[in-house]
Amino acid sequence: MILHYFTKKENTESIIATNIYKSILKRSNNFLRQNNFFINKDYNTSFEIVSFILIIYINLNIKNYSKYKKINDNLISIFISDLDESLRSKGIGDMSIGKYVKSYVKKFYFRLSKFPRNTDFNSNEIFHDYLKLIKMIKNDEYLKASKKFLNLYKEILNTHMSSLRN
Repeated sequence: MILHYFTKKENTESIIATNIYKSILKRSNNFLRQNNFFINKDYNTSFEIVSFILIIYINLNIKNYSKYKKINDNLISIFISDLDESLRSKGIGDMSIGKYVKSYVKKFYFRLSKFPRNTDFNSNEIFHDYLKLIKMIKNDEYLKASKKFLNLYKEILNTHMSSLRN
């Protein structure tokens, strides 16, 4: 009687999205800890890195995965829930939490709209321009940061493509 819930497509897509999101959080934490070109290492910087990596996965899912709509919907849903939970843990109360979540979601969708699409991503210039837009890198470190973000993108791409083959 309960077994049909385990084989539902929504369930497998939700599991895939949860695993991707866990991977995103792990990568963003490692990336933040390993690099010192950020102006500040705070919640906003962490949000920007998670957003950046999430946008990469969303774009890769659109290009390479047949069930991308539900997976991307689940990714966004998990992301918003995580925003809500992390802002509450920072001490933001129930009365104003909606306003904060809404502002971060607007930032995310703005970043998503400005992220280059249908691009080869073999040059640092694309990431250089994107990093200038989000204003979280020290002025003299843009070239170094854009190289690191390009490497992160390529690493994610390779991992994602190998997971599709399996």
